[in-house]
Amino acid sequence: MQDPFALFGLPRVFALDVPALEASYREIQSRVHPDRFAHAGDAERRAALQWTTRVNEAYRSLRDPVQRAKELLHLHGVDVAFETNTQMSSDFLLRQLEVREELDRAARSRDAAALDGLKARMDAEKKMLEAEIREQIDVKQDYPAAAEPVRKLMFLARVEAEIDLAYEESD
Repeated sequence: MQDPFALFGLPRVFALDVPALEASYREIQSRVHPDRFAHAGDAERRAALQWTTRVNEAYRSLRDPVQRAKELLHLHGVDVAFETNTQMSSDFLLRQLEVREELDRAARSRDAAALDGLKARMDAEKKMLEAEIREQIDVKQDYPAAAEPVRKLMFLARVEAEIDLAYEESD
């Protein structure tokens, strides 16, 4: 896939200008959306559909802080390697074990207040990690140093998805 930052005419930064991304997305979509090519030939309709798919994927990638960070590291030759490199500080891993146990208890007992507290703590930790990633990528341009906080952010995103699932199951 093409560089999503270039596709939208945006600088390669973690602290993305979201309104600029959204404006660029809408502008590109207005030019390539398949509905505009409803009466065109098969090749043009197919090309419009492919472009729309690429634009949508790039947009989703840049909107999500985890995906945006991964994309930036990839563009600078750094593999986050979350699947193969799960090496993180023992403090972080111990905290995550505790979080998962707490989540399990809250989910089993359908304790919305406990889920709320857990979600608030995860949100605060995500904000701190995003600030660290922003510092490493945008300020220091130390892409290898950003890999560990990105892996941590990926881990927290998974926990957050599990919290959301626990909310759904408790309803």
